[in-house]
Amino acid sequence: MNEEYKALLLRQLSEKYETADFLNGDPSWFMHQVRGRENQETMAFLASVLSFGKRELFLPKIQSMLEKSGGQALDWIKNGKYHDCIADNNSCYYRFYNNHMMLAFLDALRDMIVNHGSIGAFAKERSKRHTTMEVLEAFGDYFRERGIRGMVPSPHSSVAKRPCMFMRWMVRDGSPVDLGLWSGFIDKRSLYIPLDTHVMQEARNLGLISGKTANWKTVLDLTEALRKVFPDDPAKGDFALFGYGVDK
Repeated sequence: MNEEYKALLLRQLSEKYETADFLNGDPSWFMHQVRGRENQETMAFLASVLSFGKRELFLPKIQSMLEKSGGQALDWIKNGKYHDCIADNNSCYYRFYNNHMMLAFLDALRDMIVNHGSIGAFAKERSKRHTTMEVLEAFGDYFRERGIRGMVPSPHSSVAKRPCMFMRWMVRDGSPVDLGLWSGFIDKRSLYIPLDTHVMQEARNLGLISGKTANWKTVLDLTEALRKVFPDDPAKGDFALFGYGVDK
């Protein structure tokens, strides 16, 4: 496949699959079920943290949070109402997270919201150069310093798939999927591709990357390859890679 045809195919696939139908069965659906900027970004952050493993397992956990918060995710976190829903013990909450770990994460998130006003306000304070990397590093540092490990992974030491996905949701505007709430202070050209096994496989099949190891270098390589096709919006390529897997 020559480069010109590959670029054309990726553009066509991104247009075909970046539609409201993409929300069905995707964790991005949940942030569209609440109203208000701070509610949406809070619901999106919660959804991103739990989005790993099998969808039939993590989607019900996010749905449970949506229901228990009554669609008021910001208030649910800010006022500590989650303590009424999650017992502080070592019972499994989801996969590697037990209830105690989940409460520690939610407590740290609550402190962020109380001290800064919202997740978006925290991100804006940390993005002096209007880049995604500043915010990814700030999130990773914030939770790690509070003893929360793995839930909000930092770039460099991991692929940071879920934080990169959350940033795509928050920054890309003009999309039926992504909200673009932070488009005013983060440049979408600085976004990174959320890398998982499926995305990596399709990227290799298309010859966009050659490496076999999922690490931050692979994220950078793939993002740079997609930047050549979507120079102003490299994360748009996420939809193209999804579509390529579906259409094969």
